[in-house]
Amino acid sequence: MHNKSSENLLSADRLLEKFYESRKRSTDLIEDLSPEDCQSQSMEDASPAKWHLAHVTWFYEVMVLKPFEKDFNYWNPQFAVLFNSYYNGAGDKHPRNKRGLLTRPSLAEIFEWRKNIEARIAILIEENTSSDFQWLIQLGINHEQQHQELLLTDIHNLFFNNSLLPAYSSEKVEPSPGVEAFKWIEGVSGLVETGFEGIGFHFDNESPAHTTFNQAHSIGNQLITNAQWLLFIEAGGYQQSQWWLDAGWAWANTEGISAPLYWNINDHNQYSRFSLSGNLPLDPLAPVSNISYFEADAFARWSNLNLQEFSGARLPTEFEWEAFAKKHLTLAKDVFGKVWQWTSSNYSPYPGYQAWSGIAGEYNGKFMVNQMVLRGSSAYTPHGHSSVTYRNFFPTHARWQMTGLRLAKDGV
Repeated sequence: MHNKSSENLLSADRLLEKFYESRKRSTDLIEDLSPEDCQSQSMEDASPAKWHLAHVTWFYEVMVLKPFEKDFNYWNPQFAVLFNSYYNGAGDKHPRNKRGLLTRPSLAEIFEWRKNIEARIAILIEENTSSDFQWLIQLGINHEQQHQELLLTDIHNLFFNNSLLPAYSSEKVEPSPGVEAFKWIEGVSGLVETGFEGIGFHFDNESPAHTTFNQAHSIGNQLITNAQWLLFIEAGGYQQSQWWLDAGWAWANTEGISAPLYWNINDHNQYSRFSLSGNLPLDPLAPVSNISYFEADAFARWSNLNLQEFSGARLPTEFEWEAFAKKHLTLAKDVFGKVWQWTSSNYSPYPGYQAWSGIAGEYNGKFMVNQMVLRGSSAYTPHGHSSVTYRNFFPTHARWQMTGLRLAKDGV
């Protein structure tokens, strides 16, 4: 069910190096956090940092050691329940909205467990050269990278809910401003190849490669900025129902949404934005982030009729985005590393899609309903984890992730 040919295999030394790199980065991310920081859960969608460290270790224990280690024994059988996320095939799970209540085991014990599992995995990497095993290790590395990004977004949300608005880091880890003026770029129209093709690791939802058809279109070379979003706010965009999908309008009113998440306004009507570096003045040239699909779609509808340079604007499909990224990667500086970009595509399987075999089959396929596709990557995405075929996905109201948009339009 997955591409595990000999062409995809890495040397044991290289695989071990990548494994240790990913494990070290996870612990580096919490170096300046207190045990209390690592314990807290700000909302159901987010998880404590301690839980993230434990869950990625659970993954190696259950997915790799259990099937491949001779005389396997759990470090602690109770952890198999406490740190299972959504794998029904692996057994029971601790309730997601109560992860912050897991004061036991301690953070110190989680670190002891991590070291135990790492040592056992390292032995297997040296001994086991089967394609199934190597593929699972690569899946584990990529899985841990996903949780490294989630750890940062969850700490961001946690600190935002602290009245002290503390800084996670003195280093700037936010998306940088664009450097070019906006212009439309002719999109790739006609029959285009979509999805992962070639060698190397990829997630199941990126395949199989197949042919799609794009109508003639153009796509923006730049992400939408905070300054452009301010125009939407100042024009009353959050108070005018004509720009919103019905479900989006109901959501915005029920939740009292009037600006992107993490924006604050002072007594002088000036906005700041809370970041991992603390509360900072809003950078007008930086890409807008932490917006829902509902907000992105409303902005596109509004800008189509209210901003001359965006006449005809809409959200791109994920197939338009992928073809654009493949062709114009050197021209469009904002494809990766700033914000995830909402598309108008529903998250659904590609033609001929087959889920992975075993428990790993629950990784992506069972979520292919009621979600929208995002493309690209964010400033929180680990280096080397981005690709033009990577499909991120979230429900239409989600905005605690670093999500933004670029626009497209019909015609050239």
